[in-house]
Amino acid sequence: MIVNKIIFFLLLIYSTSLYSQRFITKDAEISFFSETPLEDISAKNKKVSAVYDSKTRQLVFQLNISDFIFPRPLMQEHFNENYLESDKFPKASFSGIIDEINKFSVATGTLKIHGEANQVAIKGSLVKVNDNVIIDANFTIQLEDYNVKIPKIVMYKIAEEIDVSIKAKLKEI
Repeated sequence: MIVNKIIFFLLLIYSTSLYSQRFITKDAEISFFSETPLEDISAKNKKVSAVYDSKTRQLVFQLNISDFIFPRPLMQEHFNENYLESDKFPKASFSGIIDEINKFSVATGTLKIHGEANQVAIKGSLVKVNDNVIIDANFTIQLEDYNVKIPKIVMYKIAEEIDVSIKAKLKEI
């Protein structure tokens, strides 16, 4: 009986130390901004899931495309139906490794949007504060890299380059 308790205690300590290196959130924020001479377009998604393993330096983000909120409902409808086709391609994700861990970090990995996957290097910051990891990054994507088509009739309202911002506070598990 005592041996079982000792084994249980050792397994508990071992499993806790294994998981103490992981951080998670389900409410990270990803926003984007598109600037053109005729119209600026912006949207936010505050339902982004993220996991970071400080031992392996692996970082994963995942979101539902339809969770982006726009200032005007018609923009949101066009975004989901005509451009990102969220019924066909409901999720976007990033999976990669943090190359440098400091105030100015670089994450390299695969960014998947609209069914297209590309290798990217994203500069930002990853800072551990108490039992949290704070991630802040800004980068630009080209719509053509993700096979997002812009009809000629609206080509002056939607930029070919989109500025993306990430803000996340992950908690240790």
